[in-house]
Parts: sequence; C-alpha cells; structure tokens
Amino acid sequence: MQANQLTTYTRGDLVISSPDQSVVLKLATLAIAAEPANVANAIPAIGEYWPGEGGVNGGLFPGGDRPYYLIVSTGSDAEATHEWGGYGDELNGANSTWDGKANTADLVNVDTSHPAAQFCAAFERDGHSDFYLMSRREASFLEITVPKVFSPAYHWTSSQRSANNAYSLDFGGGWLYSTGKLNERLARPVRRKFI
Repeated sequence: MQANQLTTYTRGDLVISSPDQSVVLKLATLAIAAEPANVANAIPAIGEYWPGEGGVNGGLFPGGDRPYYLIVSTGSDAEATHEWGGYGDELNGANSTWDGKANTADLVNVDTSHPAAQFCAAFERDGHSDFYLMSRREASFLEITVPKVFSPAYHWTSSQRSANNAYSLDFGGGWLYSTGKLNERLARPVRRKFI
C-alpha cells in the first residue's frame, strides 16, 4: 500500500479515513453499534394493535422497578366470564395492588381453583404465553387509557381484598368494587413489554 492511499468509510455525516484498513473497519463497526435504536417509531399509539405482541398498546405503566407497556389481549376469545375462586380462603399472596403478574403466579400455584387467573395465565397470542390477570391499579390505568378495548362490564383484577372478596373494575363506569369471589365477572389477559 502506498503512503497516500486511504481507506474511507462514509455513512451519513460520518467519514472515517485512514491508511490502515483495519482501523477504519473497527471504527466503522463501533460507530454502527453506537447508533441509538429508533424504537419510538416501532411503538404503536395507545389503543392500536402492537404487531407480534398479542394485543393492543395499553400505555406505559409506571409500576414496579421500571415502567413497562401493558399489552391488552385481543380476539373474540380474549374475554371470558369466570369466578375469581377461592371463596373463604385468604391467600398469603395475591395482595399486590400493582403487580398483577405476581398476584396471578400466587393464584395459579395453590391447590384452590382460581378460574379467572387460570384463564389469563393459560392464554396465548402471537407466540406469547406470559399473560396474566391485571392488578387493580393496572386495571384502573387501562380504564383511563383504553376503556373502549374492554366490554363495558365488570372485570376481575388479581388483587385480593379478603378471604371472601377481590377487586373488580367496571369498565362501563370506572368504579372499583370489592366483589364476592363466587361472583362471575369478565377476565381479560394482559402482558408486559419492557423497552
């Protein structure tokens, strides 16, 4: 190689030139890896279907250690009427007002039947099987962001109130109720997406 020959890499406003081709290759690789991913355009508007995620974007929920998007399941089989289950049993768990995923895990991993949580935990869509029964705060959030996605009726949450009651939310009027676990209400699977 002659001293005046340069290897040049150009991408947009970036220009890298050097007589050492390996230096140009390394710097170009670092520059490409350092480019921020443009995920903002990949996130659909609230209430819009999120391709490949099993439902619609319910919004960025501020719960837990870090915020996550709530994905609300879609399809004619995405809402079903069930009892909450476990009437008379106060679980040592399923008490979180924020964490529906942990509540659902508590409900499906005991000997007592909890049909609403079991329905949500067994739900699959777009290759995802990590659905769960929303907590009462997740339900309240979704009632604000995407109320029209839900049937205008009472929906169970995974948040237990007592041995005989759990919380349900009326997506027709926005009211939160402490409801007898023997009552039948709609259950709607949701899942989380971290970005």
